[in-house]
Amino acid sequence: MQNPSSKPRIVVVGGGAGGLELATKLGERLGRKKQAEVTLIDRNTTHLWKPLLHEIAVGTMDEDVDAVSYRGHANAHHFFFRVGTMIDIDRESCEVVLAPMHDDEGVEFLPSTRIPYDYLVIALGSISNDFNTTGVKDNCLFLDSPTQAHKFHNKLLNKFLRIQRVPGAEDRVRIAIVGAGATGVELSAELHHAVQEINNYGFNAVSKEHLQVTLIEAGPRILPALPERISGAAHGELVKIGVDVKLNTMITSATKEGLHTKDEQLIEADLMVWAAGIKVPEFMANIAGLETNRINQLHVNEFLQTTRDANIFAIGDCAQFTNPDGSRVPPRAQSAHQMASTCYKNLIALLNNKPLHAYKYTDHGSLISLASYSTVGNLMGNLSKGSMFIEGRLARIVYVSLYRMHQLAIHGLIRTGLIMLGGKLNKWLRPRLKLH
Repeated sequence: MQNPSSKPRIVVVGGGAGGLELATKLGERLGRKKQAEVTLIDRNTTHLWKPLLHEIAVGTMDEDVDAVSYRGHANAHHFFFRVGTMIDIDRESCEVVLAPMHDDEGVEFLPSTRIPYDYLVIALGSISNDFNTTGVKDNCLFLDSPTQAHKFHNKLLNKFLRIQRVPGAEDRVRIAIVGAGATGVELSAELHHAVQEINNYGFNAVSKEHLQVTLIEAGPRILPALPERISGAAHGELVKIGVDVKLNTMITSATKEGLHTKDEQLIEADLMVWAAGIKVPEFMANIAGLETNRINQLHVNEFLQTTRDANIFAIGDCAQFTNPDGSRVPPRAQSAHQMASTCYKNLIALLNNKPLHAYKYTDHGSLISLASYSTVGNLMGNLSKGSMFIEGRLARIVYVSLYRMHQLAIHGLIRTGLIMLGGKLNKWLRPRLKLH
């Protein structure tokens, strides 16, 4: 499409960690000076850091403190925000195609629309991969979005409320989590922490004896993508707090009664969470003729441009980047952050006819938070000969700092300080405003 404006149009699809950081930096650099029109598109109206969704799911995090309004943030940082869901890309006319929008009753109130671009950045992130396992979509919950996290939270509260109001009606809440990656492991620990916290809100009849958490992993150890020492330390902590960890257990189907294993066992559960594996949404498979892999990630070159269109970039979980040694960049928040920084530099370089910057992944290590019980991880990363194992209070401080770095990237120093102050005040007030 012919650009009627002399200003280049940069469109970022997906307001996750990488997408929002990128749109913010582009808005501050280009939008503020009217050098480009920067637009962020997301299906939600607020942003939450995805690694925190498990805390929202169990109710130990107050979303009101940490959620970021896309519209307000866009206005403050000189870019535009459009709510919508991308369903296609028209590369010939250089337009992003958005799905029609419907109200709560299913009535369409906005037809399919098109957003023109000169440069497009796909930052859609990823969703859970159920590997087409029978019954999972109908019987399991996922933690890919705040909406799904709220759904789990409501179901959990209803179970606890029944225990509180109808003594003896149910012995315990049985929760089965499939997938012992970071999400599954952190959710398992956070659930036990939540039982302790929930007493502050009028659920005095609920105790840890009413919670049965089963963590299921198809492989021989939890946290398979991380070093064995981290895996072993986390496993020990989970067992210590009462999580039933089942290794080498393949799930073949899910029913209302629970999860069925390959060896024909039934793991009974009231709530089932699927957190095994990732993929990019199905509509992304070979979208607009772009090259994708088996989990629908877009192939990108060393500059994060898609292999078949130099004006379309991909960053974060939806991008497949292969390192010089043949390994692939893992789907982590630190990867998205680093890709956003490189993509930002390359978009600026393109606008100024400068050479592009090659992306280089730096593994700064991995940290796993086990709620208030412990934090374990390694610093300097798996690729570094100087990798250092840390745990306990130091690891917790570093874990929290990762989120603070994300906040600094999108808010700046002063705003981040005010958010931290508000969070501490809210944490102090919540136990004093008990809910009955």
